[in-house]
Amino acid sequence: MPLQHEPLHILQQYWGYASFRPLQEDIIRSVLAGRDTLALLPTGGGKSICYQVPALCKEGICLVVSPLIALMKDQVHNLQQRGIPAAAIFSGMSRREIDIVFENACNGAYKLLYLSPERLKTDLALARIQRMNVNLLAVDEAHCVSQWGYDFRPPYLQIADLRALLPKVPILALTATATSEVLKDIREKLAFREKNVFRQSFVRANLSYSVLYESKKREKLLDILRNVPGTGIVYARSRGETKEIAKLLTDNRLSADFYHAGLAPEERNARQEAWIAGKTRIIVCTNAFGMGIDKPDVRVVVHLTLPDSLEAYFQEAGRGGRDGQKSYATLLYTPADAEALRFHLQLAFPPVEQVRKVYQALGSYTQLAVGAGLGESFDFDLQHFCAAFKLEHAATHAALRLLEQEGWIALSDATGTPARAFVTASREALYDYQIRNKQADTVLKVLLRAYPGINAHFADISETYMSQYAKLPPDVIRHMLETAQRENLLLYEPRKDKPQLIFTRERVAAENLTIDLAKFNFRKQRAEERVELAIRYAETRRCRSQQLLAYFGEPDSPPCGICDVCTGRNKSDLSVGVFESYERKIRQVLAHEPLPFEEILKAFAQKRHETVAQVIGYLLEEEKIVQDEDGKISLK
Repeated sequence: MPLQHEPLHILQQYWGYASFRPLQEDIIRSVLAGRDTLALLPTGGGKSICYQVPALCKEGICLVVSPLIALMKDQVHNLQQRGIPAAAIFSGMSRREIDIVFENACNGAYKLLYLSPERLKTDLALARIQRMNVNLLAVDEAHCVSQWGYDFRPPYLQIADLRALLPKVPILALTATATSEVLKDIREKLAFREKNVFRQSFVRANLSYSVLYESKKREKLLDILRNVPGTGIVYARSRGETKEIAKLLTDNRLSADFYHAGLAPEERNARQEAWIAGKTRIIVCTNAFGMGIDKPDVRVVVHLTLPDSLEAYFQEAGRGGRDGQKSYATLLYTPADAEALRFHLQLAFPPVEQVRKVYQALGSYTQLAVGAGLGESFDFDLQHFCAAFKLEHAATHAALRLLEQEGWIALSDATGTPARAFVTASREALYDYQIRNKQADTVLKVLLRAYPGINAHFADISETYMSQYAKLPPDVIRHMLETAQRENLLLYEPRKDKPQLIFTRERVAAENLTIDLAKFNFRKQRAEERVELAIRYAETRRCRSQQLLAYFGEPDSPPCGICDVCTGRNKSDLSVGVFESYERKIRQVLAHEPLPFEEILKAFAQKRHETVAQVIGYLLEEEKIVQDEDGKISLK
């Protein structure tokens, strides 16, 4: 496939950047040479450029596999704004709309086509992809292909099947967080023809990592945000807590708002945009926030609870300081966080009978017959589902997650898909209909004027916007569009705000539902290991940056010099007498056997934990006590 344009020329023409970021051009050149390529770039490293630029350098279309619907839609919108034709296919779209997008792709209408992984294995997708002139297969969030990783998605295993259809097309796999064993697994699962890895160091010299042992986390949070100026992110565990913390901040005259996946799409977008624009200083959120958001000047990221993996923590903390300026990533920690993580881990792997019960309820909820449902998508409200079938929320969520991991279903958050329309009738048929229907005449004229090209392809529309120009209520607009669709004049897809449930296999009777127990136990063991490593990060008195870098395959990095351990922030400033009394008690606790950090803290009243942590840190730094690789502390 001939090279039509130079990468740097494409970058300058469409993005306006004078040069590439580190490794971007090397990755692009590798792909353009037809080589399978694995790119490991940290959060904010510019992964999307690595497939968007080569897509424009050659004839044909780039297929991009991504599990994040909101990110796909953002990417398509941004590309279209730059004059680059792109489209996406994801859950919630009608079969007719999917068919039209695929047909346009076969006819060369797009340079990039984004696909959610569960859409790849449909007969419709496989038949159309064979007809396309594909120049590159890009796999974003490639760690999802590996059961060794923290976010395994079964549909990702189908990607390698495309290689038989596209034998000469190179594959580019991209991820921001992966251990060495996950990188190896990615290459194997995607059937790489060679080992070809581009890896940017995870060192963040401007980002200071800290773990502060705090029983009064909310008071400490206020203290941090008052002392560190600039934009910030606060990660909380639950949706309810995001609202509480945001209120605490605003009550204390700090500009803040909250964000979680349960908010309406318009509300989420408005809050996100206000924060990006600097109108809101602090966003308090769950881990639903942040994917694909490129805000370079975040000065502080605070975690009120410990995430369940170092991958998740590194990605979230790494949203601070992308502009290279000094920034802070702070974890507020107590031993109760470790206990909570272990408790939630057990909930996340429910008994098989519980999973069968939830699966049976899904069949009733969607009114699907046994043997039907393959590829079908349904609006899905988890709270309504649990209430309707008297199911406990946390256990049901865990069962759904397991069904997803086993490849029975796929779930997506509320997509906020806008209303869409495509005028399919001839000009003569439209004119005839407009003459016979005066009110429809007004609506159709507004539709055609407001959305040029709507008679060539689907376009996002707004019934509210149309109602202002037609001087008709939005409900009337919707009714007129539905009527025109019944008359075969146009195709109309109403707005979808609810999460989507997709059956990725035909529905079976609950007693015939199969769960691979060997894989189940393997994933549970891996999850337990990730949780324990996250706890060890919080409880080990070793340079925070060194710990993170060692986990991601950079074991020989020097101390960062700016984390809480390196700066000695936790050194005791107690009087000699008080310090010695704490030291004596710590030595008594350790007299019989080495103990983890959290077990030592349990020997003291909770209000003393911060001081005990300071004394332990000082004793470790002075090598009066030692900590082994498993995190256990012992007398020297």
